[in-house]
Amino acid sequence: MELAFYLSGLVAVLATIGVITGTSPVHAVVYLIVSLIAVALVFFALGAPFAGALEIIVYAGAIMVLFVFVVMMLNLGRDTDRDETFLHPRNWVGPSVLTLVLLGALFTLIGQGGIGQSIDGDLLTARAVALTLFGPWLMVVELAAILLLAALVTASHVGRRNNPLRGRSKPGKQGGKP
Repeated sequence: MELAFYLSGLVAVLATIGVITGTSPVHAVVYLIVSLIAVALVFFALGAPFAGALEIIVYAGAIMVLFVFVVMMLNLGRDTDRDETFLHPRNWVGPSVLTLVLLGALFTLIGQGGIGQSIDGDLLTARAVALTLFGPWLMVVELAAILLLAALVTASHVGRRNNPLRGRSKPGKQGGKP
């Protein structure tokens, strides 16, 4: 169980460094997904399978889909017609190796029977999370949802291409639709 914990922690740190030093936004998002999955495996190694599952479903699933959508919508990278190095295998070696290390740590954890065993303390259940989030932290959850909605609307507005002819009539036509 300790080996899986340390390997997952190392992968999380290395993948986070890949996020920070990444030159391509898409590759940074891929490294971030690997980092979030590594943190989920840390939760599994510590005996909190529900927290690990929430980490994968909420962060590595839903939030990262939103990030990929925003990166694609903003088109922050260079033109893909000119730059074919995006799909070059050397760009995917780092995340692939880190993911293979995570798979090895997961198989080690499963082989030792460590998933579901709590180191010390209570097992985190869905009821405990729901009572905490929608009890004393309800306002924080609602504010986070509003913040994510505002970020999505802002990204949509920024990602919209400026068309100089938008809102004006075409030359040679009087009162025509844009």
